[in-house]
Amino acid sequence: MPLRNAVQLICYPNRMGSHLKDLHQVLNQHFSDAIGGVHILPFFPSNADGGFSPLSHREVEPTFGSWADIEAIAADFDLVCDVTINHISDQSVEFQDYIDKRDRSEYADLFVDVDKLGDISHDDLSKIHIRKEKEPFRDVTFGDGSSGRVWCTFTENQIDLNFENEITYQFMAENMQFLAEKGVKLFRLDAFGYTTKRIGTSCFLVEPEVYRLLDWANEVAQMHGAEILPEVHDHPSYQYAIGRRNMHPYGFALPPLLLYSLLDANSVYLKNWLRMCPRNMVTVLDTHDGICIPDVESILPEEQVTILIDNINTRSADPILRRSAANVHSVGAIYQLTCTFYDALMRNDDAYIAARAIQFFTPGIPQVYYVGLLAGCNDYELMDSTGEFRDINRHFYSRDEIDQAVAQPVVHRLLALMRFRSHYPAFDGHFELNYSSQCSVSMAWRHGEYYCHVFVDLNFKTATIDYLDVDEKVTKSFQC
Repeated sequence: MPLRNAVQLICYPNRMGSHLKDLHQVLNQHFSDAIGGVHILPFFPSNADGGFSPLSHREVEPTFGSWADIEAIAADFDLVCDVTINHISDQSVEFQDYIDKRDRSEYADLFVDVDKLGDISHDDLSKIHIRKEKEPFRDVTFGDGSSGRVWCTFTENQIDLNFENEITYQFMAENMQFLAEKGVKLFRLDAFGYTTKRIGTSCFLVEPEVYRLLDWANEVAQMHGAEILPEVHDHPSYQYAIGRRNMHPYGFALPPLLLYSLLDANSVYLKNWLRMCPRNMVTVLDTHDGICIPDVESILPEEQVTILIDNINTRSADPILRRSAANVHSVGAIYQLTCTFYDALMRNDDAYIAARAIQFFTPGIPQVYYVGLLAGCNDYELMDSTGEFRDINRHFYSRDEIDQAVAQPVVHRLLALMRFRSHYPAFDGHFELNYSSQCSVSMAWRHGEYYCHVFVDLNFKTATIDYLDVDEKVTKSFQC
């Protein structure tokens, strides 16, 4: 069955309660009528990066629960699952076997032997897109005492896979089939852009190889009744390219666009984007990562991006930067701002609800991150304790904290909006961008006799919805 056209929740397996059973109970208790799907961030055994260093895609971390818990959630909601397609853990069975046996290992071709790539010059290194303060290689010592290097884009614990070899495709295809059989309907392909290793290039989103990989992944997913959502933060043109290939792109430009629009009371750039954005997007305002900036490049003018960054920096942790592998200490362009979306809007309830109203009327399937769902504020204590800037937006909620958060008026308003978006039939039809002034946004959806329209005043931060009542067949209106 296709994905429901309803709001999806993004959450961790252990941050809305202590484990998957808690999560399922919380969903059914508070949110079952407001969401149609749930994206559970990695629930696999992992040794780094908040779950994104999986030892296996075929096991559930025992402290989170079991496959029975995952299948129970999948029975009630569309299940979205991360497939960490670029890498696996250095503690995985496959990598440990490779370390023990080197080229005699049946898994040797899964990994990138850097020394077999030939000479890598300083100029080559300067082009490589990196995610840590060193070149993306790791020294290893094998069981026979010899040494070598493997590719690891992220932490030293996350070993990149080699998509130059058929065994890697087979390995990932088997993982995706297993997960689909457990109920996964949408695969979020994490870090797929780093799979393209070609010396002399950025080794990131290298064309056309990156699209060949995505087309392959899409075929595998469709074979098992699922879809794919490739995750990438870069120039928005990549999202358009993904959207044209019968797969879901992310609407990552929307968060910075909405923040600028609401903070500056200016809808011009937002409406320019709404006219041309992919109609099959998955939209977000917040995720487990920060508010990413590259996605709005060329959509929001550079001087406006700078104003936005300066504004939000006063309420966030240090920004995450982009660096060069040739000069790991270079200060590059800002990659992510670390802040909850509610704090980014200065905890203004009306502005926050207006932002959600615009998101829910924007084309695509909307996702709401669990901290945003509960109108969460920056968790400086967690960030300071872990040293991870992004943890400012990754609070651990107890069951009692969730009950208290749900009682907030702003959360009541958000849930009412989510119920409307998840169930009103006009959203199965066609999107309309209506005329409005520079300081407002007017959007609508139409499907047969059903019609709904939202008008957002950016000066006063108000959002009003008009719609045809399903039962009474009269036009009604409510302020969000």
